[in-house]
Amino acid sequence: MTLPKMFKSPNTLMVQGTTSDAGKSLTVAAIGRILYRHGVKVAPFKPQNMALNSAVTAAGGEIGRAQAVQALACGLTAHVDMNPVLLKPNSDNGSQVILLGKAVGNMKAGNFNRKKTTLLPHVLAAHQRLSKQYHAVVVEGAGSPAEINLRQGDIANMGFAEEVDCPVVIVADIDRGGVYAHLYGTYLCLSDSEKKRVVGFVINKFRGDQSLLAPANDWLTQKTGVPILAVIPYIPDLYIEAEDAIDTQQSTKSDECLNVHVVVYPRISNHTDFDALRLHPQINLTYVRNPQEAADSDLIILPGSKNVQADLAWLKSQQWDAALNKHLRYDGKVLGICGGYQMLGKSLSDPQGIEGQAGLCSNGLGLLDLHTTLHPDKILRNVSGHCLYTQASIKGYEIHAGQSKGGALNSPLFNLRHDNGVECAEGAMSEDGQIKGTYLHGVLDSQEYLQSLLTWCGIAQAQTFDYEKYKLEQLDYLADEVEKAWPFEAICELLKLST
Repeated sequence: MTLPKMFKSPNTLMVQGTTSDAGKSLTVAAIGRILYRHGVKVAPFKPQNMALNSAVTAAGGEIGRAQAVQALACGLTAHVDMNPVLLKPNSDNGSQVILLGKAVGNMKAGNFNRKKTTLLPHVLAAHQRLSKQYHAVVVEGAGSPAEINLRQGDIANMGFAEEVDCPVVIVADIDRGGVYAHLYGTYLCLSDSEKKRVVGFVINKFRGDQSLLAPANDWLTQKTGVPILAVIPYIPDLYIEAEDAIDTQQSTKSDECLNVHVVVYPRISNHTDFDALRLHPQINLTYVRNPQEAADSDLIILPGSKNVQADLAWLKSQQWDAALNKHLRYDGKVLGICGGYQMLGKSLSDPQGIEGQAGLCSNGLGLLDLHTTLHPDKILRNVSGHCLYTQASIKGYEIHAGQSKGGALNSPLFNLRHDNGVECAEGAMSEDGQIKGTYLHGVLDSQEYLQSLLTWCGIAQAQTFDYEKYKLEQLDYLADEVEKAWPFEAICELLKLST
């Protein structure tokens, strides 16, 4: 297939979807990995993202987790240009706005829709910088271009594609059902100029004999003039870090395994902190909302939160405070990460309304002697170091506005080294050793520390699990399967790349 000469940015390919979770993130990661393995310098890009699961770049900026995964697929270190606008919901109708890696304030949904065009120059400049550095840029859309209510001033889907003048591929998930209605209906919702830049459709997660799709594929092509570029099969047992939806599938392995329960409150953030646990052969991990579901737990984890005081109030309303105290009386272990760490303390104060009502102060769970105050300047950094109790090496990253003080800090968990060479203590452990808290996201990805955590929880012979290696193996698995359906040469033709 030869692209029309109309596109001013032929080396940029945008992947849009008929719905959220249609497969946009995976498709971009797959294309990036395929091109990278063939020696093409390629970068991922998402103009505007909305997610509570974020990552910290090497330079200390905050971007969506999916773009960090896509950067890994492309063999790159993540950069804020890959996701210039990130929205982190902190209420039902409002979000914190992250621009080029830094928080610039909170905004209601209606206000953002009116002001998002002011962000367009930043988005276009970030894309331009990437375009100058790489042979190809693969762009992920957000939600669906068929969301008519969001079309005015759009910078996330066709609004961006029209501005940079690039080709678009639309992907749909056949596993949901109604895939041809999704594709045809989405196409019909586009303007005439937008339809002209759609160079193909991709059907995702197909199971069975592809020849059965031929009549429907022909029908769709006749109706739209747009070809089916690829039918990507359902890929069994594929693991790629999820950005939004939590994989609630229980990882039950055996009765001898450690039972770990992660509490899912309404504004849970960075749930991928626990993927290394879920994948470990000696851990049965379950995400839970109800305390009764954690009755047999060896370790209960309080994860991060985008609105700590609101989630703390929810936690108490569900009687988790009583459940945690009972769990500790029976020698169970508790781990708090970031917002969960703050909840373990005695008080949380938000004098300037960083996450909600200004001046709000809440009593914490009182399990650690810790007092936390939220400040406007968010701490964003990657760190490394070692555990003070086991000497296990660690690495992780911090994303938090809170600063904590109190006697619990006299029993820190880690010694950290920052990029500027400064060392400091971090985290806290209770006097009886049953409770640990830390601001570090991603610390459980560290193989040595994960082993020591299992030992702390009672596993005598803790096995090693190289999570970082596993992630790369899974990206190669994804690329292998997608390239069978969508050959490298065909992708290069779309991007006007020579092979």
